[in-house]
Amino acid sequence: MSGVQPQQVRQLFEQVAPHYDRLNDLLSLGLHRLWKRQMVQLLRPKPGEAWLDLCCGTGDLALLLAERLRPDGAVLAIDMAEAPLQRARLRAASRPWLTIDWQLGDALAVDRPDRHFDGAVMAYGLRNLADPGRGLRELRRLLHHEGRAAVLDFNRTTGVPAAVQRLALRRLVVPVATQLGLESEYAYLEGSIDRFPTGTEQEHLARQAGFSWVRHRPIAGGLMGLLELRC
Repeated sequence: MSGVQPQQVRQLFEQVAPHYDRLNDLLSLGLHRLWKRQMVQLLRPKPGEAWLDLCCGTGDLALLLAERLRPDGAVLAIDMAEAPLQRARLRAASRPWLTIDWQLGDALAVDRPDRHFDGAVMAYGLRNLADPGRGLRELRRLLHHEGRAAVLDFNRTTGVPAAVQRLALRRLVVPVATQLGLESEYAYLEGSIDRFPTGTEQEHLARQAGFSWVRHRPIAGGLMGLLELRC
């Protein structure tokens, strides 16, 4: 996945953090929250389990997980940018009964032993890694032999869905971001999708990483994709 520079991606998310949640709600009509809830329901996290949220951003997905893991479960939520983590900690402060460890770190080198987690999620993060295949290998390393995971992201597709996706990015996402002074940051999206592995390629990378069962399926009319993984 040439073209992805970790330092540039980190700087991008440091800059967009104050507007990230509002922009996501506006640009997806709030549907990103529905997709994340559906992903959590699909994975069926159980009370007492240990889960990982890679590229956790401002923390909405980690909070969903932590609610399902009560009373004895825990979430490790990792992001490479500090500004989103600060917002995540503020958001979590109103729910002190949830056990979440917010950690600044690298999704390609998580400071935890092999087979440490029961499950893992990643939303809109795999596309921003310098090496998605290595990211999936790290994910597999961290999950025990019955672990499960899911990755939600934009879907690199062809035909009508691709045309609609490109049109939405150029006519909606970038203009809205421009009004907030974030044109260059959100213009990055189109290039990142063009470099992102297709669903079929993601399935291949996941099998190479050691997952025994993989399935990528388009959602939201093909605009988004969900990669389901079992160890």
